[in-house]
Amino acid sequence: MAENADLLALLAEMKKSMEKGQEEMKDRMEKGQEEMKDRMEKGQEEVRKGREEMRKGQEEMRKEQEEMKNQIQSHVESKVGEIKDHVYSCIEKIEEDVQSVKREIGEVKGEDERKIEEVEDKVQGKIEEVEDKVQGKIEEVKEKVQVKIGNLEKWLSELEDRPINFPANPDLTYSRPRSNP
Repeated sequence: MAENADLLALLAEMKKSMEKGQEEMKDRMEKGQEEMKDRMEKGQEEVRKGREEMRKGQEEMRKEQEEMKNQIQSHVESKVGEIKDHVYSCIEKIEEDVQSVKREIGEVKGEDERKIEEVEDKVQGKIEEVEDKVQGKIEEVKEKVQVKIGNLEKWLSELEDRPINFPANPDLTYSRPRSNP
């Protein structure tokens, strides 16, 4: 009987020891789960912050691109205006030259008939030659200006048609680790 009592005491002690071990294991698991939960929350907060920073960065890039687009458009419009002003200035100079030639013709008309005929023939030839050259130059300048304006308008159109989006930076994206079952 004493042997049974010893066995019962040993059994009770083992049961107590197992319960204590289970309690310790339960405490460790709860503590581990709590630590894991804290780490997960911190990690998720970091991901949220990273996404917010990425969103702000993309918004900033969109604003900068829009500003750059506006600057380019303003510059192109300014250059087109300068080209038009230059063309109009050239045309005015040519018109002044033509008027000057016409005034010279008017002054020559005061001379005698024979000289008038001679001078008129010479002047008329020169006028036609100058007008041909002037007309050729005007056409040449107009063609060059039209080509440049067309190029500038095409460039401006391409800038306006270009979408304002940026691909996500793979260094800033968050991907969940996958578990292998």
